[in-house]
Amino acid sequence: MKYQGCLLAVKDIAASKRFYEKALHQTAVMDMGAHVAFAGFSLQQEYAELVGLAADSVKARSHSFQIYFEVADLDEAYAAMKAISGLQWVHEIKEYPWGQRDFRIYDPDMHIVEIAEDMNTVIKRFFRQGLSAEEVAERTMFPLESVRPFAPNLNA
Repeated sequence: MKYQGCLLAVKDIAASKRFYEKALHQTAVMDMGAHVAFAGFSLQQEYAELVGLAADSVKARSHSFQIYFEVADLDEAYAAMKAISGLQWVHEIKEYPWGQRDFRIYDPDMHIVEIAEDMNTVIKRFFRQGLSAEEVAERTMFPLESVRPFAPNLNA
């Protein structure tokens, strides 16, 4: 069995496609009208009808699923999202105990979209702050051998 990605049930395929292409810079790899595939996930209009469920069984804002993206520059992504009028926010930028920062927004169908720093960026930030490889490993909860390659004194 091979995993192929997740599918998001959407009400307006054009609005959802536009959101993922324009706001999140995704490129459709297949567009069949009511079904649009991106790398790793798809959008499907009229999902309930397609699979034989009651139309009202597809719930908006269920908060039981999110789609996740990583970026190298979270502040830049945040500024770009703030420039989109009408965007609904789950939360602003926050930092977790392991040092990764993120923010969450809703897509047009109220699916949660998380945009987070990639962990390589987090590790590099900690080294710039003067933490040792051991301290970075402890803070990020990554194995020491995973953080060592990013240590400035080892790559000089």
